[in-house]
Amino acid sequence: MVDRPLTLMAVHAHPDDEASGTGGVLARYAAEGVRTVLVTCTDGGCGDGPGGVKPGDPGHDPAAVAAMRRAELEASCEVLKVSHLELLEYADSGMMGWATNDAPGSFWQAPVEEGAARLAELIRRYEPDVVVTYDENGFYGHPDHIQAHRITMAALELVEAQPKVYWTTAPHSMMKRFGEVMREFGADFEESDPAEADEMPSIGLPDEEISTWVDTAAFGDQKFDALAAHASQGENIFFLRMGKERFNDLWGVETFVRVKDSTGAALPETDLFAGLR
Repeated sequence: MVDRPLTLMAVHAHPDDEASGTGGVLARYAAEGVRTVLVTCTDGGCGDGPGGVKPGDPGHDPAAVAAMRRAELEASCEVLKVSHLELLEYADSGMMGWATNDAPGSFWQAPVEEGAARLAELIRRYEPDVVVTYDENGFYGHPDHIQAHRITMAALELVEAQPKVYWTTAPHSMMKRFGEVMREFGADFEESDPAEADEMPSIGLPDEEISTWVDTAAFGDQKFDALAAHASQGENIFFLRMGKERFNDLWGVETFVRVKDSTGAALPETDLFAGLR
């Protein structure tokens, strides 16, 4: 037995990713006495500004947006009962193809070995039993998500600890239901164009390829409230349009792919800490 609390570390790209991708597990495991550590890699400065002003438009101040989003992130962490928040504070790189991808100081431009070394220090400090981040495509192709994946996997090569490692994902069945609900609420949500399949992997995985299904239904209100804490980005957080009841019905399970494990816990599993307690 370890002489410290079980620890979950989630490595995310931007303020609000912690709520959308892992809000349920962060809340659930915090309630179970697990120490939860959130690492947020960028400042979110390419998000919407006050009044919904978009990056690159007159009146958009990335520094002011970053300050606003940090306050929202801290509020989200309060809702989810996150034990420790660590900020790497790279500049937000924006969506793939934006000029901000090439800006000095952007996360996309940061050497992977530099980010990995910084993250490795945090892994040594907190000794997580479980680490969660994105897959190689950053779940949907965002450069900062891809970079978060790269530095996380590189950091794990620098440390002696061998935590269980997971990548966030979504089952295709859930993505289909999500598309149906969002169209019901008037969102322009369409599945990937088959003609683009060779260029951009489709979001999520077939249900049978998902290793880990964690029931977070009891923490749906916390996850919703954590998303709502990121009010400045509300236009882009489609989940908020459906209200708590529909949200909880749709997102009562969070899903992952287990990519590193030394416990031998059987798959599929329903607990990120299977084999550790």
